[in-house]
Amino acid sequence: MKLSVVVLAAGIGKRMKSSLPKVLHSIQGTTMLQHVVNTLQELKPLRIVVVAGQHLEKIKASLQDIDRISFAEQREPRGTGDALLRAVSFLGKGKETTIVVNGDSPLITPETLRKFLALHRKRRNALSLLSFIAEEPKSYGRLIRDQRGYVISVIEDRDATASQKAINEVNSGVYAIEPEALRLLDEIKLNKSKGEYYLTDIVHIAREKGMRMDAFQIGYEDEFIGVNTREELEKAGRLMKDRIIKRWKDRGVNFIDTGSVFLSSSTHIGKGTVVYPNVHLEGNTRIGRDCTIYPNVRICESVIEDGAVIKDSTLIESSVVKERALVGPFAHLRPGSEIGVKAKIGNFVEVKKSIIGPGTKASHLSYLGDAKIGRDVNIGAGTITCNYDGHSKDVTTIEDGVFIGSDSQLIAPVRVGKGAYLGAGSTITKDVPSKALALSRVEQVNIEGWVTKRESKMRNKLKKKGAKDK
Repeated sequence: MKLSVVVLAAGIGKRMKSSLPKVLHSIQGTTMLQHVVNTLQELKPLRIVVVAGQHLEKIKASLQDIDRISFAEQREPRGTGDALLRAVSFLGKGKETTIVVNGDSPLITPETLRKFLALHRKRRNALSLLSFIAEEPKSYGRLIRDQRGYVISVIEDRDATASQKAINEVNSGVYAIEPEALRLLDEIKLNKSKGEYYLTDIVHIAREKGMRMDAFQIGYEDEFIGVNTREELEKAGRLMKDRIIKRWKDRGVNFIDTGSVFLSSSTHIGKGTVVYPNVHLEGNTRIGRDCTIYPNVRICESVIEDGAVIKDSTLIESSVVKERALVGPFAHLRPGSEIGVKAKIGNFVEVKKSIIGPGTKASHLSYLGDAKIGRDVNIGAGTITCNYDGHSKDVTTIEDGVFIGSDSQLIAPVRVGKGAYLGAGSTITKDVPSKALALSRVEQVNIEGWVTKRESKMRNKLKKKGAKDK
């Protein structure tokens, strides 16, 4: 059966106390709305329609890379019934099921939605609701059933009587609607106390029309949490984190302390990898098999290949670390860097937009910017590739097997040939031929007795100053 989906995302979210649209607040590195859309894409719908309000352009921008997506505008906040009505013109005209979800319910899973749709189709319903049992049903719409157990209506909390408020079966906000039931949106009347059109009213209208309908209790309460406050955002974040960590534990990842780790929902971690406390893996980061990520490491939008070791307090941004390489501690890989197989980037080394060849070592206290460095190069402490002249940036090329002595500066653009040596303390401004030794030092001069003479001058100066003060 063909499927379209509608995401209701027009809520302003006043209780979030933020200029950012509610559905664009992030949970584990991904917006709530993106979580919902990702889940819906698993159902392989023909189209996704997002209904947005005054933040339409921001919401569009956040989903610009999604295929087969449209945006309907609800110019005034007139309730969920009106919001879905705005989406109808974007839906197909044929026989297809429309599933409706809320954009502030980021924890709902594809498995739950598949079960729901399967029951909806098996019963050949015109309208189905997904319900659950709430421990604290306040704020949720209550499902009202008749003596035979059939759903006859949904009553919003603010409109419920005392006995209805005691009902703990509540509406999740997820609907499956066939075209004949979708046409009932025009019959929903304005709720005068709220000034809105409630989508829940479609239930009793469908019942009065004699349409086949039902509500299915599927899943757990935590899966249907709606985020309206900062507290609920934090709770959803904890639940999402637990879900992500369990997934990777089940696939063979070892976390030393799950309570202190941050994982983006889009991060991937290979089997056998060990993640120490206070590690942040953000964005589309990919960690390979049998890696070790030590404490206080932050890796953003990067690839760490099999067997690599990232030592303490290291920051890696939009870079690639090849197999069995070692980075850190206290290293910084800035965007565009690539660290080769078995290479070593050590203490307080910063690499920016550079390629470091296999087996190359920069063990400490160096800056390598806009550099192309070959294999098995030794880079001594204090080495700097001087890539910026105040106007433009130039490339330093260091070929295979080069030995660079400590405290060397390479003034780009410059090339050091294969197997060359640079003496410690050298400032290299010209290309160095292969197998050559390059030295750039002034001759050492020792001035005998200089310290004694200086101290004598200082004493005489102090004596004269004292005499003047008297």
